Amino acid sequence: MTAGGRMLRAMPVVVGALALAPLSAAAQQDFSQVEIRTEQVADGLYVLFGAGGNIGLSVGDDGAFLVDDQFAPLTGKILAAVAEVTDQPVRWVLNTHWHGDHTGGNENLGREGALIVAHENVYRRLNPAEFANLVGRSQQVAPEGLPVVTFNDRVSFHWNGEDIRVNHMPNAHTDGDALVFFTNANAVHMGDTFFNGRYPFIDVDSGGNVGGVIAIADFTLANTTADSRIIPGHGEITDQTSLRAYRDMLTTVRERVSGMIDDGMTEDEVVAAAPTADLDATWGENPEGFVRGVYVSLTGS
Repeated sequence: MTAGGRMLRAMPVVVGALALAPLSAAAQQDFSQVEIRTEQVADGLYVLFGAGGNIGLSVGDDGAFLVDDQFAPLTGKILAAVAEVTDQPVRWVLNTHWHGDHTGGNENLGREGALIVAHENVYRRLNPAEFANLVGRSQQVAPEGLPVVTFNDRVSFHWNGEDIRVNHMPNAHTDGDALVFFTNANAVHMGDTFFNGRYPFIDVDSGGNVGGVIAIADFTLANTTADSRIIPGHGEITDQTSLRAYRDMLTTVRERVSGMIDDGMTEDEVVAAAPTADLDATWGENPEGFVRGVYVSLTGS
């Protein structure tokens, strides 16, 4: 089947997914005006920007390999963007974590024949049968949207002439985060462990912790070069310079909040003290939520 044929088949699937999906923020948003923008990172490697997390795309004779898939209503547009750079179908979807702006297209692409891969904790958070064993929230998707391959510490793909090496880094943005290294392309997709130019969202309810986010930044810096292309979960493609600035900001805020905790300040008192005030002009988005995430990371409550 041609890529165009696959795209046409995907459109009714999107409608069906919306009809069956539980009420959610995604189901209530208007995606009709969203455009998918494609940027080439290296030979055979692209990033698709739309609404939600940035999508990595490896193409070649073996078939398309996606890193994340945004929201369900965008699947048709995403497949159309894929078809602009390859006539091969989507064979794999790797989820960097469980949040809906990165996994919302799983059901559609799973029904189209893609194999979904994720860390074991992503499977547990997406799977209603496992939800009773979790503390926290669950996306609870249909069976077609669940990973069919899971991993614990790491997994590798030898695909499209590329060595794709995936590392799990515990308790960072969530408890199921994956770093995806495209070795030959000298690039890495960091998922939501990296928000380029913005304060991150630390999902403490899903096992997230500011210490883990810092550890991932350090790990990535140690395993890339000045020439590496770094793909964040949100924001533009960048390099070590931006990631290092992000890491330094995280470390600074953690130290400030830790000192306030040592002084006996409550969460609300720390927020009121505005420990990010001199940083907000640069990193600005939702400083209160970020500070609360750091506080809970450090206190466990």
